[in-house]
Amino acid sequence: MVDPSTARSIIGIIGNVISFGLFLSPVPTMYQIVKNKSVQQFKVDPYIATILNCAMWVIYGLPQVNPDHILVVTINSVGLGLEIVYVGIFLFFSVGWCLTTKKITFGLISEAIFTLVVAIITFYVFHTTKKRTIFMGALCVAFNIIMYFSPLTVMKQVITTKSVKYMPFWLSLTNFLNGACWTAYACIKFDPWMVIPNGLGALSGVIQLVLYAIYYKSTDWGEPKNPPPPSSEVELQEQA
Repeated sequence: MVDPSTARSIIGIIGNVISFGLFLSPVPTMYQIVKNKSVQQFKVDPYIATILNCAMWVIYGLPQVNPDHILVVTINSVGLGLEIVYVGIFLFFSVGWCLTTKKITFGLISEAIFTLVVAIITFYVFHTTKKRTIFMGALCVAFNIIMYFSPLTVMKQVITTKSVKYMPFWLSLTNFLNGACWTAYACIKFDPWMVIPNGLGALSGVIQLVLYAIYYKSTDWGEPKNPPPPSSEVELQEQA
């Protein structure tokens, strides 16, 4: 019989593989953006949210904060790099100094400043791993929830348009698998800071997959006859 420590390591490795799949799942979306030289109606929100989420988990998993979570550091470091590339693609193919461009620029600057402040507080205000774990754990719960539920804007669009064309299936599927796997990992050696957000992440993935099943048949998968309006116009319409 496999002991809990070995089982946890195995699930952690599987979680790394699934998380890597989650971080790679936007590649087809990025391909479409590059191919069409336009962000179309794809949303940048999940990618900006994921950058901050990965940065928080990297700090949480550092040995100076939590000595037993090196697998968390490795995969989130990879994810951080990939998400920055994705956001860079959005920035490059946005139309001029539009609402999307402003959102990305403001978001990245704000996240960089926030991450720096969090790191300073973690290492210079809290002097034990227990206190650092509690502080970073609370932040990670908050930002993991934001990452997993950032597709809410996309879900709203799916329900309104009755189309899942701009809600990538593989992103939704890996979102669910990732949340489920890391929940299992955190339950073996109980870590509430990982159980809560990843459990909610699995739930978010289920909701997205249900929406995909409901609206798949009503989706027009053909290329639009007229090019979609610039992303700035789309977002302004949505905010009206």
